[in-house]
Amino acid sequence: MDDDGLNAARADAESEPASDADHDAESPPESESRSETRETDPDAAGDGPDTDDDAAGDDTDDAASPDNGDDEASSNETMPGVPDPEPEASDVPEDVQKYARFTKMDGAQYDRVNEFLRDRTYITAREWAIARLCSDFRTETGVEMTKIGENLPELVPFMTDTYTPQAVNQARSSFEDKVRTAGATFLYGAMCDFFTAEELDDVMYESTEVAKFLLEVEGVDLSVEEELEAEERISSVMREVRAASEELRERDEE
Repeated sequence: MDDDGLNAARADAESEPASDADHDAESPPESESRSETRETDPDAAGDGPDTDDDAAGDDTDDAASPDNGDDEASSNETMPGVPDPEPEASDVPEDVQKYARFTKMDGAQYDRVNEFLRDRTYITAREWAIARLCSDFRTETGVEMTKIGENLPELVPFMTDTYTPQAVNQARSSFEDKVRTAGATFLYGAMCDFFTAEELDDVMYESTEVAKFLLEVEGVDLSVEEELEAEERISSVMREVRAASEELRERDEE
């Protein structure tokens, strides 16, 4: 993937991806246990308030009270000794309300995000989002999988349904397995003398650019110093891999 392709993807993701009407990307696999929509069927919703009963109730009140106007005025006033009713408390935890990792993805649709990731990585949009949440909501005793699953649509704009703790754990495990598999694949390619040193540098550059882009989308601001430090660590590891590969080949030739 060249720089122009990545820059186009970055501009595309930071715009309003949901404005595109057609998406050719495959839908998330059935194993991801996602419902197609969370919208309530208006036909299945309960009926509205019974206006006839309300009207009957009003008539009864009028008949029982000689002066309905005074009753209405008094009902609008706070009764002595009775506190004002508090607004209904939100069921969303405070740390969930303040979570702002994926704000740049507001308006994005799952299929669009999934298509982008599948073109450049092994992971799905579901695995990407949940892996990040598991990292952010890790505590001393473990990961708050119940909180993540119950509040998934509030935490990640392109996720539209809640998940069970088991589904969250499955996505996290799948992410970890894929990272390990991809790492083994890359290291084998680097050590088997299939790529030249220059080709490996190109692979590392492209991989680093994609990783930095995903971090930017999550809202992570990397300083120049942090980028250089990360690139130096990667280069150091690659030098060790090349040295080990050359040593192994020399042993085989003896």
